[in-house]
This record gives sequence, structure tokens and C-alpha cells, in this order.
Amino acid sequence: MNTIKLYKAVWGVAALSLFSCAESFLDVEPMTSVTTENYYKTIDDAERALIACYDGWQVTTSDLSGLSSIYFSAELMSDECFSGLGTADGDDVMVMDRFDISLAPAGSNIHNTFWTSYYAAIFRCNTLLQKMEQIDWQDNADARKRVEGETRTLRAILYFDLVRLLGNIPLLTEPTQDNVPQADPKDVYALIAQDLKFAADNIPADAYPKANAATNDGRITAYAAKALLARVYLYYTGYEGGAYDPGTEIVTKAEVLAGLEDIISSGEYSLVPKFKDLWPAASHYGPKELGWDSITYAGDGNVETVLAQKFNTTQDYNGNSDRNGWLVLMGLRSTDFPPYGRGWGACTVHPKMWAAFASGDTRREASIININSEGIATAYETGIKDTRDYTGYMVKKYTPMAFYDKEGTAVSATKDDGSGGFQDAQHQDYVLVRYADVLLMAAELGAANAQNYFDQVRNRAWYPAAAPAKSATPANIMDERLCEFAFEGLRYWDLLRQGIDAAAAAIAETGVPVLRAGNPETVIIAADKVKITKGLSQIPQTQINLSGGVLKQNAGW
Repeated sequence: MNTIKLYKAVWGVAALSLFSCAESFLDVEPMTSVTTENYYKTIDDAERALIACYDGWQVTTSDLSGLSSIYFSAELMSDECFSGLGTADGDDVMVMDRFDISLAPAGSNIHNTFWTSYYAAIFRCNTLLQKMEQIDWQDNADARKRVEGETRTLRAILYFDLVRLLGNIPLLTEPTQDNVPQADPKDVYALIAQDLKFAADNIPADAYPKANAATNDGRITAYAAKALLARVYLYYTGYEGGAYDPGTEIVTKAEVLAGLEDIISSGEYSLVPKFKDLWPAASHYGPKELGWDSITYAGDGNVETVLAQKFNTTQDYNGNSDRNGWLVLMGLRSTDFPPYGRGWGACTVHPKMWAAFASGDTRREASIININSEGIATAYETGIKDTRDYTGYMVKKYTPMAFYDKEGTAVSATKDDGSGGFQDAQHQDYVLVRYADVLLMAAELGAANAQNYFDQVRNRAWYPAAAPAKSATPANIMDERLCEFAFEGLRYWDLLRQGIDAAAAAIAETGVPVLRAGNPETVIIAADKVKITKGLSQIPQTQINLSGGVLKQNAGW
């Protein structure tokens, strides 16, 4: 008998009652396991199984270490950040940052949790898709289209992360435990495009209206599927260097652009007026000379959020994984400086990023913690001496929070009432797609209103002043993406889709000065290391061993 365990998100109350608040719709108590023979009968069964698929996606980035996160990997491998962390920590993350296995020869399983959690989530999606025909949909065609569309989008997201990071991966379209060899990446991209096209065409437009974001934020809409399809199209045609045509043309540039125009014309989304209000740490009280002495955060599910991955505050060490597992890695090393909370000092920011923003661009201070200009360097002396690759800059968009208690003492917490442990209750959303990205992708694809879309993004960045005039050329759009989406996990993929030579040139370093334990060092990254790997990371050695050699390692690792 085939038995599956759909953990905490599957059982409990019916799906429609799960959305009492946007932050906790994935948080349902585990009760039991079921067999494939006695489940997947009713619409309620389908709804619960769909929540299990969302939960599987959440688990891919909520493990206790956070090191398996696609976000964390993308930041380390880009030209935005160095590895950071503590001076006594292992050098595994430096392997990713420098594309050099010789720095930690034993670090051959960096992505093993990434691999296992992603394929576990894909198993859930494949199981639900396999059972669609046996569910009694009660002539509710919209319910079936919505459930199938959301499930297929989740599967597409999972495969897109896998194929971008690892390249040569098994392609499973049904639940199986077979020892499957690696597929041609083109076939993986074909499935991704097919899944997203189905979702874009079939999820009802009114399934999750933005007006109800308080109760439905985090759910996949047809608009989210269209935006993701554009992202996949741009990456595939750039990285693979050809038309999206693995045998038969699956999606065209015209279709992708039309989907983006649908999002723009829907009226569901707009830009948040002030860029800093998109990010909790940037919009909370901070350096008063910058005028940030009040809470102005636009909130989860704001009008700019097209799709976000949700997290909860109910993480524990007994198998419940639902926090933002990588966020604590990003904090200032072991020290609280409200609104910045303590963490492990990962992803120290490359100094060139501070210099990348033009004068008057408000995105710089909203994106980067400048430890010197914000006046915390002296108090942070202990943290500096316990950090490697220290540059004086840290990521602000994604960093833990801290608050002052009634006595004026800094409290490392996740809520402004001082509650929520800094390790087990991090719940900041990971925003996959913002409306700004929709505008810039449409401009990049040659929309008739390309200059207007481009200008909207730039003018918000200089608000309340007007941005200096700039043409919406391909090069300028890519430069704009660097500043607009800094530290959002997009830069690395934007580099790769410009070609491996261009990516290697941007990532390579001949000697950037940093501190390790307070002592001078330099960061060196060889362009040839990036080129030989083609920007891909390593297949986990554990998985190669378990496959009996069926799986093969990527070049350069």
C-alpha cells in the first residue's frame, strides 16, 4: 500500500477556514497520515492537499539552518555579497561564494537539504496532480482549474529553483521512488513553461483579489503565474541562448509580454510610493538624521506584492518548520542595534554596491546597512572581530528585527512588543515578485510603453524629487534592476542570463579588502572558476552515492 504523510498543513480545519490571517494560513496542527486509497475524494480533500503543497514549498526555506535557501545561495554566488558569518564557522559557504571546492574539500553536501526538501515538495505536487481525476469536483470547474493551476505553479517554482541552481536534475512528473537519471535541462524548462501557462490561463482572475490580501496573501494568482512565466522566459532565452523551443515552441515573447500587460492593466497592483516602506527594517525607526523615526512599513501583501512566500512564528525543534530559516543568518553578528536584530553575519555586502547608487537614489539607504554612517561601528566592535569578510556593509532589506523594551534595552525579537524568539520566529515574507519587476520586465521585452514603465520605477526611487532622465535601453534597464532589486535574490540570475562570460567578469575579484577577525584580508574570485561551472552549483555527493552513480556531478565541482 502506498502511504504518504502530508504533514502539518494537510489536516485540521477545512481549507476555507485556514485563511483567518494572511500570516498563518499554512499553520495547521498535524493529526495523522492517510493512504492514497482513502483520500483525494472531495474538494475539501483537494484544498487540504493543496495547502500541503504550499507547506512543502515553505519547508524548502524554513529549515533550521537556512543554508538550503535558494535566496541564500543566489546572494552568495552573485557579485552583491561575500560569505560572511563567524570566524570560527566552517568554510562551506565560501565554496559557494568563491566557486572553489578546494576551500572546503569536505563540503560536498552543501545543497543536500535543498535537494531533499525540493523533491519532497515536488512529490506532494505530483501526487495531487495525479489524483485530480478521482476527486469529485461537484461540477465546479473553476475550483478544479484553480487547484490545478496553483499546484502546477508551485511545481514550476520548485523546478525553476532546482534547474537554475543545479542545472542537471531528474525530472519527475508523477510520484515515484525510482532511481531516475538527470534530464536535459530543456525538458525541465518545457515543463515549467507548460505549468505556468496552464495556471495563467486557468486560475480565475477573481480567485484571490488584492482587496482581500489580509486573508489571501501568499496564494498564487493568474497574475503571479504570468509574471513568473516572463521571468522564466527571460532567464531561459538568456542563459540557454536561444528561443524557448525545446522541440515545439511552448511560449513566445509576444505571449509573455501580453501577460505582463494584463497585470499592468488589471488595476490590482501599483508601486508603493516610498521605496523604503517596502522593507520592515528600512521603514522602522532608525537614524533620525535620515528621518526614519517612525514605523511606515507598507505591510505584508501590499499593493506592490505580486507573489510572496509566507512564513510563521510557530517554528519549533520538533519537526514544525515554518519560520523564515535564512533570515537570522543575515543579521549583524550576535548584536542588536534596533531596528536591526542579531544574527550570524552572513552575506556581507560588497562595497561596490554602496557606490552603485547614484546621488539622490533613496534605494541605497533602504537596501544597505552602512555600519559607519549609521553610527554603530564603535558599539559593534565585538561583532566585527567575530566576522569574516567584513566590509562595513550589511543587507537591510532582509535582516532580523530588534526593538527597545520599556526600560530602553534592546530586545532581539520578531515583534515590536518584544516577543518572538530571534532564531525560531522569524516571519518576514520573501517577496518573489514585485510590481516593479513586472514593469521592468515589460520594458525589457519591448512594450510600447517601455519608457513610461521604466520611468515609473526610477521616479519612485528619487521620490519626492524627479529622477534624472535616462533612456529605457537594455543596458540601462539591467543597471536599473541592479539598484531596484539589490539583495532580493535576483541579481545572480540577471547576470547569468547575460551570458556566462559577462557573469564571470562581474563576479570575479582580484582582491577586495575585507576584515577577518578584525585583521586585513582580500577576497579573490577567479573568473575561470565561474566559467567552468557555467554558474551552476554542485550536485550533493550524498545523492550521487544514493543513486549508485546514476547521477553525475556538474563540471568544476
